[in-house]
Amino acid sequence: MIVAALLGNPNVGKTSLFNHLTGSNQYVGNWPGVTVEKKEGYIDNSIKIVDLPGIYAMDTYSNEEKVSKEFLLNGDPDVIINIVDSSNLNRNLYLTTQLKQFNKPIVLVLNMLDVAESKGFKVDFSILSKELGVLVVPIIATKGAGIDKLLEILKNGDFKQSADDSEKFKFENEKEAYSYITDVLKKCLTRTKKDITSITEKIDKIVLNRFWAYPIFLLALILIFKFTFSWVGQPIADTLSDFVDGSLTPYLKGLLSSTSPWFSSFLVDGILAGVGSVIVFFPVIFCLFLGVSFLEDSGYMARGAFIMDKLMRKMGLSGKAFIPLIVGFGCSVPAIMSSKTLESEKDRKLTALLVPLMSCNARLPIYALFASAFFVNHKTTVVFSLYILGIATAFLIGILFKNTIFKKDEEPFIIELPEYNIPQARSLLFHTWEKAKGFLRKAGTIIFSMSVLIWFLSNFNLSGMVDMDKSILSSIGNFISPIFAPMGFGNWQSSVSLITGIMAKEIVLSTMGIVYGGNLSTILPTRFTPISAYAFLVFVLLYTPCISSIATMKKEYGNKMAAFSVTYQILLAWIGSFLVFRIATLIFG
Repeated sequence: MIVAALLGNPNVGKTSLFNHLTGSNQYVGNWPGVTVEKKEGYIDNSIKIVDLPGIYAMDTYSNEEKVSKEFLLNGDPDVIINIVDSSNLNRNLYLTTQLKQFNKPIVLVLNMLDVAESKGFKVDFSILSKELGVLVVPIIATKGAGIDKLLEILKNGDFKQSADDSEKFKFENEKEAYSYITDVLKKCLTRTKKDITSITEKIDKIVLNRFWAYPIFLLALILIFKFTFSWVGQPIADTLSDFVDGSLTPYLKGLLSSTSPWFSSFLVDGILAGVGSVIVFFPVIFCLFLGVSFLEDSGYMARGAFIMDKLMRKMGLSGKAFIPLIVGFGCSVPAIMSSKTLESEKDRKLTALLVPLMSCNARLPIYALFASAFFVNHKTTVVFSLYILGIATAFLIGILFKNTIFKKDEEPFIIELPEYNIPQARSLLFHTWEKAKGFLRKAGTIIFSMSVLIWFLSNFNLSGMVDMDKSILSSIGNFISPIFAPMGFGNWQSSVSLITGIMAKEIVLSTMGIVYGGNLSTILPTRFTPISAYAFLVFVLLYTPCISSIATMKKEYGNKMAAFSVTYQILLAWIGSFLVFRIATLIFG
C-alpha cells in the first residue's frame, strides 16, 4: 500500500483536498501520546492518505510540528503531498524547503489558482517543478478541479522521481531559505496586473472595520440562530415531535396492548419517551452546525478569532483561544483537547476551564424544548440569550482567574486569514454531518442505556414494581431536591434530571420524558413558571459538563484541575440560577 503524507500551512485547502481524495473512507483519532487530531483516509484500499496537522514550519515547537516531523521520520511515507496557496507562494514554500530535507518524493499541489489569477499572478509550473525538484499539480480544491490529475499520479506511482537533492535545501537559517525562495519565484512567478484590490480585501475593509466588525459578527450569529430556531430547524423538530407524540406513541401502545404491562411501559415510557424526546431535536442540531460550518468554510470564522482578540486579551488570552471556545459550542471534549494546541501553559489551562461554559450541542435540545414550552413568541431571543450569558460568564470568570491563579505574561497572537470563498454544497454538508453525527451516536448508545436505567429506577424499588412516586428514583430526587428549591424547581423530577444529565446533557430530557410521561411541551408548564424555567436553563448552562468532558479534563490536565473544574461550575451554576430566579421574581413578580 502506498502511504502519502498530506502537509501544508493552515487554511490552504488541505481539508477540502483530503475530503475529495478519500470521500467518506476516513478514520479520525488522536496521535499516540498527544491530543492532536489524526486523520487517515483511503483511495481504493491501495493508497493511504495521512492528513497531518496544518503547520508553518518544522521547528518542533508545537505538538502539531512534533507530530508531523515524527511521522515523516518514522512513519516511512512513500510520498509527501505538499499543498500550498498559489496566491501566497513566498510564505508557503518555506515549509516546502524544509520538507525537501526529508529526502522523500514530493508532489507540490498548487491550490487556489483562481484566487492567484484574480490577484494577477501567473505561475510557470514547469520552471517551479524544475527549480524545486518536485512534481507540480495545479488544482482548485473548492471546485474539485485538478484532483483527477493528482489521483492519477498517486495511483500510477508517477511521483517516484529522484529525491536525492536534500543537501541543496539545508539552509543555515530562515533568511537563507527565504532568499532562495525569492530567487525561485523571480524565475517562475509573474504578475500581469498591478495594485489589484481582491474581493477578500474589499470584504475585510467592511467586516474588520473597527466600527462595524462587532455588529456584523453579532448579526452573523443572530442569523444562524434565526435559521436554527425560527426558520428551519425548530419547525422541523416540532413536526417530528408531533409525529412521535400524536402518531407513533399511540400506535406503539395499541400494538403492545396485548403484551404484559411492564413490557409495554418499558418500550413506550422508557425507550421511546427517553430516546424519542431527544432525537426529535436532531434537525435543530444539524441546522446550527450547518450555520457554523458555513462560517468556517467561507473563511469568516478566522476573522471572528481576529475580531475577538482585543476582548480575549482582557481575560489574559489571545484571539487564538477563541477557536477552542467556538469548538465548545459543538462539544466540550474536542474543545478541551484543542486547547492543548495553544502555545503557553497558562493559555491552555485557562481556556480548558472556560470551554465548558460554552453551550455545547447537548444542551441545545433542552433550551429548544423549554423555549417552545414557555416562550413561544421569543424562542430565538431566549436561546440566544443563554449563549450570550455563557460567553459573558466565561469572560468574567476569565478576568477573575487571570488576576488570581493565572498571573503570567500574555502570548503574541498570529492567525492566518484565508481568502473568502463560497462553500461548496457537498463539502458543507459533509462537514456538518461530521459534526452532527455524534449526536445520533449518543442517542443510540449512552442515551439509550440511560433511558433503560432511568425507566427501571422510576418503576421499581426493593419490593418490586411500584408507582413512580414510590420508586428508587423518586427517593433519590426527594433527597436532593431541597438543594434546588431556592431556584424555583425543587421537585424531585427536575432534580434527578440534572443529576442524570452529568452522564450526557441530553439525558436531562430523556429523564424528564420518562418521569413526566406524555408531551413535555404541555406538561412542563404545569411544573415550572417561566421564571423558574429560565433559572433551570441557566443552571443547565453553567453546571458541570458531562462525564466525557470531565474524563478528558482529567486526562489532559490531571485530577486536581478536573476536580476544580467540576466544583467551581457547580457553585457557579447554583449562584447564577439563584440570582436569576430571585432578581426576575422581584422584577416580574
